Order: sequence, then C-alpha cells, then structure tokens
Amino acid sequence: MHIEEGVVTGAKILLGYATAATAGVYTLKLAADALRERGLASLAARAGLASIATFVFFQVLPTAPVGVSEVHLILGSTLFLLFGAAPAALGLALGLLVQGLLVAPFDLPQYGMNVTTLLVPLFAVAALARRLIAPGTAYVDLRYGQALALSAAYQGGIVAWVAFWAFYGQGTEATAGVLSFGAAYLLVIAIEPLVDLAVLAGAKAARGLRGSGLVTPRLYA
Repeated sequence: MHIEEGVVTGAKILLGYATAATAGVYTLKLAADALRERGLASLAARAGLASIATFVFFQVLPTAPVGVSEVHLILGSTLFLLFGAAPAALGLALGLLVQGLLVAPFDLPQYGMNVTTLLVPLFAVAALARRLIAPGTAYVDLRYGQALALSAAYQGGIVAWVAFWAFYGQGTEATAGVLSFGAAYLLVIAIEPLVDLAVLAGAKAARGLRGSGLVTPRLYA
C-alpha cells in the first residue's frame, strides 16, 4: 500500500499532508475518548503494542510489488479488534513513521499519503463495527461473516486510497497498475478474516488479559 516515490510529485504532494493532518486531528479525538475510558497507561501500552505490530507487518511479513504499489499484509482490522480504534490508529501512524526513519527514508516524503491510506479505512472499520456488532457482543465472539466484513472494509479502503493517489498523480496512465494492485489485494481480504478469528480465539483462551489495560475492553465485554 506504499505510494512509491515519483507517483505523486511537485505541489500535488501537499494534498497528502492535508489529508494526514485531518486524519491526525480525528485520531487525537479518539485518543481523548480512550484516555477518559481507560487512562494514559492503557492507551500508551496499547498504542505501543500496535506500533510494534505495524513495524513487524511491514518488515517481517511477506510483501510484493504489484502494479502501482506494494501488497502488504497490514492487519488493520486485527489491530482494531485487539486494541481499539485510537491505539490502532496511533500504532499504524507511529509504526509507519519508525519504518520510514529506520529502514526506508525514501518513503518519508510520501508519509502523509501513506498514513492517510492506513488511517481512514481504520476509521471506516470502527464505524462499521458499531453498526455490525451488537453492543452486548464481545469481539472474541465474532462470527466469520463479521470478521470478513471488517477486513473487506479495511483492505477495500486501502485499495481505494491507493487508486486515488495513483490517478491523482498519474492520471489514466495508472489504470492497469491500479487494477492489478486491486486484484492482488483480494488475497489479503481472503486471509485477514482467518487471522482475525485465530487471534480472537487465542485471546478468548487467554482470559488473563481481561481488565489488564493491554487490550480494548470490548475484546471481552
């Protein structure tokens, strides 16, 4: 999902910083809500774990260049289900930044576009979860169809934003690359719900996490 160097150039790149700033403001709003709910220690711990996970997703899990970008197994819905919206958003943004600073400095000019591509679909997942999952249902009890819907929303959002940046920067010349990139992400959409359910099953078995502050309260409640 990285927007590669040269896809968007010149003054056009400023739009990425504007969208990232908007996503950042909303993330701060979510973080303020999380602070009131569980306090600073829990928010910091969950955001830290999500940051580490994001860095691992980028650097350890398989990746492949396809079309206009790269296919990554970025488990955004998994982070949301484990840690909640605010810690997941902070973790995605911080993990991506650390990856750029330590491993891929050539990606830093595109950071605004890339962080937008990660965060806005996460916000869509949070909104969908409120409609899709009954208030009394713990996340560890989700069904496959619910996990699939959340995963499809997140990965579909990534494809949509990558397509937007590619067309914004290159016009219709990007069409073939966008189509091949979108087709490749169908595999990610197929895999992520299974990962979500496996992680949730592990969390269900590890009931000691309940109330620890290391996971979202909704995971068990």
